[in-house]
Amino acid sequence: MRSLPLEDPGTPHARTPARYLLWIVRGQWVSVAGGVFFGILWMASQAFVPAAIGAAIDQGVAGRDTGRLLLWTGAVLFLGTVTAVSGIFRHRFAVFNWLSAAYRTVQVAVKHTTKVGASLPREIATGEVVAIGATDISHIGGSIEITARAAGSVVSFGIVAAILLNSSVTLGIIVLVGVPVLMLAITPLFPPLHRRQHAYREIGGKLTTRATDIVAGLRVLRGIGGEQSFSGRFKEESQRLRRAGLQVAKVDAALDGSQVLLPGIFVTIVTWLGASFALSGEITVGELVAFYGYAAFLVGPLRNATEAADKIIRGLVAARRVIRLLAIEPAVSDPTEPVLIETGETHRDGAELVDTRSGLVVPAGALMAVAATDTADATALADRLGRYVDAEVLWRGIPLERLPIATVRERVLVADSEARLFSGRLRDELDVRGIASDATVGAALHTASAEDVIDALADGLEEAIEERGRSLSGGQRQRLLLARALLVDPAVLVLVEPTSAVDAHTEARIAARLGSARTGRTTVVMTTSPLVLDRVDTVAFLDEGTVVATGTHRQLLHTSPGYRALVTRGEDE
Repeated sequence: MRSLPLEDPGTPHARTPARYLLWIVRGQWVSVAGGVFFGILWMASQAFVPAAIGAAIDQGVAGRDTGRLLLWTGAVLFLGTVTAVSGIFRHRFAVFNWLSAAYRTVQVAVKHTTKVGASLPREIATGEVVAIGATDISHIGGSIEITARAAGSVVSFGIVAAILLNSSVTLGIIVLVGVPVLMLAITPLFPPLHRRQHAYREIGGKLTTRATDIVAGLRVLRGIGGEQSFSGRFKEESQRLRRAGLQVAKVDAALDGSQVLLPGIFVTIVTWLGASFALSGEITVGELVAFYGYAAFLVGPLRNATEAADKIIRGLVAARRVIRLLAIEPAVSDPTEPVLIETGETHRDGAELVDTRSGLVVPAGALMAVAATDTADATALADRLGRYVDAEVLWRGIPLERLPIATVRERVLVADSEARLFSGRLRDELDVRGIASDATVGAALHTASAEDVIDALADGLEEAIEERGRSLSGGQRQRLLLARALLVDPAVLVLVEPTSAVDAHTEARIAARLGSARTGRTTVVMTTSPLVLDRVDTVAFLDEGTVVATGTHRQLLHTSPGYRALVTRGEDE
C-alpha cells in the first residue's frame, strides 16, 4: 500500500458524480481489487460453514462415523481460520480505500480552490467548502470502502443459492426470491432519507458559513451592538438544522429497524418451512441445521447490500457537491499563446506599470500611492494590477493577460486586508519561502514597525501562533502581514490600506521606512492616510474609477479640492 497523502492525486473526471467515483476507483484499483478479493474470500468462507456443520451432523453424528466427524470439524476450523485471516486483510484494505478516497478528494479540492483563488468566495459559500472536508469526504470514502463487503455479499449469495438448490429446490427458490424481495421492501426508504440528508446538509453548510462570518466579525459586532441580533439568527438557524436532523433520524431509524425486522421474519419463515420438510423426511436434520444457518447467514449479506446501496447513494450525493466545486472556473486563466519573459532575480524586473482603464501610470521602481474616493475602486484597481481579473494592464509594455499566471504571481504581489496568518511557527508564517536570513527578517519587521510584536512573544519568532493569528490584536496582525509581504520582495508590491489598524505614531514610522525598504522596486499603496501619502514619491487621485490628478501630496492639497476633502476628511488644514 502507498503512503498518504498522495504525491499526485491526478486529474479528476468531474462530469458526473458516477464518473468521479469511478475515477477514484481507477486511481486506487490495486487496493480496491485487494479489498474485493479478501472481501469475497471472507464472505465465501463463511458461506461454506453451515454446509460443513450440516455434513458433520449427518455423516459424523447421525452416521456415527468418527472419521467423518473429525474431517468436517477440521473443515469448520479451516473455514474459521480463513474467515479470520481474510477478515483482517479485508478490513485493512477497506480502511486504506476509505482514507485514500478521502485524501484524494481533499487534495483535488484544495488544489482546485488554490487554482480558483479569489474567484472562489464569489461562487460558493465558505460553509460549502468546509462541509466538503467535514462530511462529504467521509461519504465518498464510505462508498469506496463498501465495495469489498458488497462484492463478498454477491458472491456468497451465489454460493448459498447453489448449495440450497442442490439440497431442496423449494427452499432454495424461497431463499433466492426472498432475499431480493427483502431488499426491494427496504429500498423505498432510501429516496426520502437522501432528500432529507441533502436538506440537512444544505442547512448545515449555511449555518457553518454564518458561524464563520460571526467569528470573523465578532469585534465589529460588539462595537456596533449587533451581537444579540446575529446570535438570534444563529439560534433560529440552529433550530432549523436540529429539526432537519430529526427528520433524517426518523427515516434512518425506520431503515435500521427494517433491516432487523424483515430479515428476522424471513429467517423465521425459512426455519419453519425447513422444520416441516425435516419432519416429512424431505431433508435431513443436518440439512435443516444448514438451512437455518444459511437463513441466519444471509442476514449479513442482505445488510451489506442495503448498506452498500445507502453508502453509494450518499457517495454520489457528496460527489455531486465536489464536482460543483471543481466546476468553478478561475476568473483568469493562462493565455493560449503566452508571452514568455526571462526568469531570474524578479526584484530587478523594473518596468512601468500601466492600468488603461483608470489611466494610472506607475513609473518603474517608484513608490506611488493611490487615494480613491471610493474604496471599492481602489480594491478593483488592485485586483487588476495583480491580474485577479482580466483587464488592460501593461507591464514591460506587455498586457498582463498575455503572461502566464505563474509569471504574474511571481512578480506582482497584492497584499490586501483579506490576507490571513495561518497556525504554526511565526517564522514560517513570515518567511513563506524559508530562505530569508535573520537579518532579512529583522529588516522586514523593522520596516513594518513590528519588533515589539516579536518582543512580546515568549518564544519570539519561534512562537506558535493560532489560526488567523487570533491571539494577536488587529494592528499586530496587520504589521506582521506587511512584514511577510516585504519578505517576498516582489518586483511589484501592491499594498491595500496597510496601516488602517495601527496608531498614528506607528503609521508614521512605517511610512518613513517603506521607501528605503523598497528602493529599486515598484510599490503601489492604496490609502487615504495623510501620513503615508506625504512620504511617497507620487500620489494618484482616483475619482469614480479614473485618475483625475497626479502629483505629490502637498501639490494635490493645493490644486485638487476633491483630494483635499478626501484626505482631510472634509476639514480645512
